[in-house]
Amino acid sequence: MPVQFDTFYPWLDLAGLSVFAATGALLAARKQLDLIAACFFALVTAVGGGTLRDLLIGAPIFWMQTPAPALLCVVVAIASWAIPLRWWPERALEWLDAAGLAAYAVYGASKALQFGISPVPAAAAGVITACIGGVIRDITAGVPSILMRHELYVTCALLAAASFVVLTRVELAAPWPALLGFVLGFVLRGAAIRWKLMLPAHRGH
Repeated sequence: MPVQFDTFYPWLDLAGLSVFAATGALLAARKQLDLIAACFFALVTAVGGGTLRDLLIGAPIFWMQTPAPALLCVVVAIASWAIPLRWWPERALEWLDAAGLAAYAVYGASKALQFGISPVPAAAAGVITACIGGVIRDITAGVPSILMRHELYVTCALLAAASFVVLTRVELAAPWPALLGFVLGFVLRGAAIRWKLMLPAHRGH
């Protein structure tokens, strides 16, 4: 039976949208780009993963149904771009991205389940939702993609999405599946940032 949204899930969507928009605008500011470019980076970062998710699960593309997501991205972009870079913590971009990653992994999986997608592809939809926007941001800005770094990233999104799906399937009462999935994904990503955690790389020849 499709999962029904409770009041916690829209907050996850709002959190993911806002922090990913902030990372896009902050990256534009660090590249010394103008405000319009900051708004563009905020939008593509925030909606990129969700757009692909909606196409894959057969849902209406969320930011085409209402102006609210695009307007939120513009507001966040203006605020983020206007704040002097010296006021931002040194690793603000990474920590904001970590919060967006965990929130969107859970939200993407929950939306996939709501549209009748089975558990494994629903978890994959969560990973796509969480990761694709950051990839688009980095490629567009001409910086090394965050996926190419050795520290844990996709694994953190997978932990968040898979935890949510499993806890939902065992019928843990809402909002605990979403809350625990977010916390697990964020904590693992935070640990990866702090201690450079990584999985073993391929040894080559």
